[in-house]
Amino acid sequence: MFTPLSGTQIRQKFLDFYAARGHQILPSASLVPEDPTVLLTIAGMLPFKPIFLGQRSPEFRRATTSQKCIRTNDIENVGRTARHHTFFEMLGNFSFGDYFKEQAIAWAWELATEVFGLPPERLVVSVFEEDDEAFALWRDKIGIPAYRIQRMGEKDNFWVSGPTGPCGPCSEIYYDFHPEKGDAHIDLEDDTRFIEFYNLVFMQYNRDAEGKLTPLQNQNIDTGLGLERMAQILQQVPNNYETDLIFPIIKAAAEIAGIDYAQADESTKVSLKVIGDHVRSVVHMITDGITASNIGRGYVLRRLIRRVVRHGRLIGIEGEFTTRVAEAAIALAEAAYPNVRLKENSIKAELQREEAQFLKTLDRGEKLLAEILEREKTQVSGPDAFKLYDTYGFPVELTQEIAEEKNLTVDLEGFEAEMEKQRDRSREAHETIDLTVQGSLDTLAEHVHATEFLGYVERSATAQVAVLLVDGKSAEAAEAGTEVQIILDKTPFYAESGGQVGDRGYLSGDAVLVRVHDVKKESDFFVHFGRIERGTLQVGGTVTAQIDQACRRRAQANHSATHLLQAALRKLVDDSISQAGSLVAFDRLRFDFNCPRPLTPEEVQQVEEQVNLWVAEAHTAQIEVVPIAEAKAKGAIAMFGEKYGDQVRVLDFPGVSMELCGGTHVSNTAEIGVFKIISETGVASGVRRIEAVAGPSVLDYLNVRDRVVRDLSDRFKAKPEELTDRVTSLQNELKNTQKQLETAKAELALAKSDQLLGQAESVGTFKLLVAQLEGVDPESLKTAAERLAQKLGEGAVVLASVPEPDKVSLVAAFSPGVVKSGLQAGKFIGAIAKLCGGGGGGRPNLAQAGGRDASKLPEALAEAREQLHRSLSNAN
Repeated sequence: MFTPLSGTQIRQKFLDFYAARGHQILPSASLVPEDPTVLLTIAGMLPFKPIFLGQRSPEFRRATTSQKCIRTNDIENVGRTARHHTFFEMLGNFSFGDYFKEQAIAWAWELATEVFGLPPERLVVSVFEEDDEAFALWRDKIGIPAYRIQRMGEKDNFWVSGPTGPCGPCSEIYYDFHPEKGDAHIDLEDDTRFIEFYNLVFMQYNRDAEGKLTPLQNQNIDTGLGLERMAQILQQVPNNYETDLIFPIIKAAAEIAGIDYAQADESTKVSLKVIGDHVRSVVHMITDGITASNIGRGYVLRRLIRRVVRHGRLIGIEGEFTTRVAEAAIALAEAAYPNVRLKENSIKAELQREEAQFLKTLDRGEKLLAEILEREKTQVSGPDAFKLYDTYGFPVELTQEIAEEKNLTVDLEGFEAEMEKQRDRSREAHETIDLTVQGSLDTLAEHVHATEFLGYVERSATAQVAVLLVDGKSAEAAEAGTEVQIILDKTPFYAESGGQVGDRGYLSGDAVLVRVHDVKKESDFFVHFGRIERGTLQVGGTVTAQIDQACRRRAQANHSATHLLQAALRKLVDDSISQAGSLVAFDRLRFDFNCPRPLTPEEVQQVEEQVNLWVAEAHTAQIEVVPIAEAKAKGAIAMFGEKYGDQVRVLDFPGVSMELCGGTHVSNTAEIGVFKIISETGVASGVRRIEAVAGPSVLDYLNVRDRVVRDLSDRFKAKPEELTDRVTSLQNELKNTQKQLETAKAELALAKSDQLLGQAESVGTFKLLVAQLEGVDPESLKTAAERLAQKLGEGAVVLASVPEPDKVSLVAAFSPGVVKSGLQAGKFIGAIAKLCGGGGGGRPNLAQAGGRDASKLPEALAEAREQLHRSLSNAN
C-alpha cells in the first residue's frame, strides 16, 4: 500500500517531479486576478490566459505551479459533501506549444503510480468519447485494460473556457476506494466509490461564435491535480476536511465550542467543516488585499466571514471567535505562503471588524424574525426566510426552530427557490473563465491594427471603419435602425477605463449617421457601441468621428474633481487614505476610499471647501508620460484596479495632486467651476463612499432640489425655511391620527362583540360562543375575544374574521376551568386553522391563528363548535 504523505509533501513532490522534467516552478498568482473579466482566481490556468490566447509569448515553454483558487458557485455543498470547497490548491503542469497528449499522459501516470504510489489496479481513467488517440495512449502505451477506460460525453470530458475561445478534450484519472465492488459496472459518477483527482486538458481547438472548432496554432497542455483530493487518498481519511490541510482549523473551532468532533452529530460536523473551509478562504483573500464590502470580491469575502460566524453560533459559540480560528489557518499556510504570516495583523483586524459588525446584524435579524412571526400567523414565507438568511445571516434551521415554537412553519420550497436564484447569479458572475472577451474580435485581430487614440488633444477626426459587428458577428454593412459595434482605425472617443465612462457622440459620412452611446476598450481595440440613425454604414467607409463635447467637459470636470477630492481627504482626514474604487460619469462622481470610520459633518464640509479653494486657485495641469519607476519616485499615486505598463501617464496639479491616470481632465482646475458633496456613507467595513457633482452638474443638482423645495412650499403653504417645522408638525398629527384610528377600531370591535353575548350557549356549567365578526383586524379580534371570555365567566370563546380577501384570522380564549378540563387554546385553534389552509398557536388560555382560504371558514367554525361542545359536555 502507498505511504501516507502530508499536504506539504504532496505539493513539493508534485513540483519537484515536473521541475526535474524541464518545468519552471512559478509561484501561485494572487487570488485577485490580473484579468478584469474574472472576479477571483478560480483555476490554475487563469494566470496563463494571455499565453493561451496568443496575446503574450511564454517566458518558459513548460511551467508547474501550486495555485490558490476560490470558487463559490457550490457554496451550499461545502461541508455537506466529501470534497466541495471554496478555497483549494490546484497543482498544475503546463505546456505552451511544447509536449502534448502522449507525454502528458505518461508523466501523469508515472506521478500517480510511482511518486505517490497509487496501485494501478485502483485507477480508472476517462476520455472524451471521440478522442480515439487518448484512448489508444492509455490502453497501448500505459497498459490500462480497455474496460477501465471510460468514454464520456462533452459535458464531462470536453473542457471549454466559455462560449468561445481555446478548448479541447480532456482525460481524467480516478481513484477507486472500493475495488471489491468489481469492474462489471464502473460508474464514475458514484462519488462514494470514485474520486477524480487529476484532469489533463488537451487544449487543441479554438471555438468561434458559430461553435465551429478550428485547430490552434499551438497545442497546449493544461492540467490540474487537486491537492486536497490527493491528500484524502494518501492520508486514507473519509473526506478532504479530515486531512492535515484543513482538520487543524476544524479542531481549533471545535475546542472553542467545547465539542469533541469524533462524537459530534452530523449537523455539528457540517458546521465545523464550513468554518474550517471558509476560514482558510478568508485568510488567503485578506492576505491578497481583499477587504469586505457589498460589491464584487469584497462581497464574496463578507459572505464567507458571515457564514463562519453563523455556523459558529449554530454550534454554540457565543461572542467573537474568528481570529482564534484564523491563527490555526495562518500556521498551516505560512510554510508554503510566508506572506500570510506577514499579514497576520491585517487578517485579524479585518476579521474582528466584520465579526463584530455581523453579530450586531444577527441581533437585528432576530428582531426582524420576531416581527415576521407576529405578522404571519401560519407560515414564514420563502422570501422572508431568504431575507433573514441572506441579509441578516440568519440560519434557516434556526428560523424553523423558532417558528415551530409558535406553531408556524417555514416555506422551505420558496426558500430554496430564492437560494437557487442566488446560485444562478453566483455562477453567472464568478464561474466562467471567458478567454475571449469578444470572440469575433479575436478572429479579426490578426487582420486589424490597434485603434489609434487621438482624444487627449482632438475632439473630432476623420477615420475609417475597420470592423463592423452586428449581434456580435462580423458584417460588411448595416442599415438604418441597426444596433452596431464599430472599430475605427483611429478615434477621438475615450473608452471606458479607470472609472470614467466612455464618450458619446456621432459618426457621420456620406448619407450616413451613427449615434454612439458608449465606447469600451477590448484588448487594443476601441469598440464604439451605437445605432445607425440614417443611411448605410460599410466596412472601409470613411466617417467623421465627433464626440459630444458637452459630455466630455462634464466628465473631465468630474474626473479632475476626484483627484482633488482624494488629495483633500489625505490632507484633512488621514494621509493614509487610499482609493478603493470610483465612478466618473457625465452627471456625477463617486469616490470610494479606505477609512475605518465615518467622516464627521465638519470634516465633510472642510473637504468640500478645500476642493473649491483649489478650484478657485486655478492650478494648471501638467501631463507627461514617464517610466513607471520615475513616476513612483516622484510620489505619483496609482489608480485602484488599474494595470500599468513600463510607461505611464502622470497627471500633476502642482502642489495639490499627482496621480497615474489615463483619463481625460481639465487643463486648469478653474474649469471645474464648483464642487459639491452630495453624501458620505459607508459601503463596507473600512470603506467609505463620497458622492459628489462638479462643473455644470452642480447646476443640474441645485435645479432639481430647487424645484422640489418650490413644490413643497406650494403644497404646505410655507416658506422654504419653514418646511422642516411644517413636516414635523404633520408627522406628529399623523401619529396621533393613527392612534385614534386604532382606538376606534378596537372600540368598534368591542361594540360588535357585546352584541354576540346573546348568542352564547350553555354546555353544562360552561358557556360556549363561536362566532364571526366582519371587518375586524387580528389585534382587535383578540381584544374582543378576551373581553367576551371575561364577561361569560367559565367558558370558551372562538372568534373569526376576514380582515382582507383570502386572509382568515382566528382567536380562541379559554377560561381556567376549560383549560383545567384538558383543552388548550393554542393547540385547538392551530388545528382549526388548518381547515382554512393555515396554522397558528399560543398560550393555553389565549391563542391566535390564521389561514388563506376564507371559503372554508364556515366549515372551520362549525368544526370548532362541535369539538368544543363535545369536550365541554364530557368535562361536566
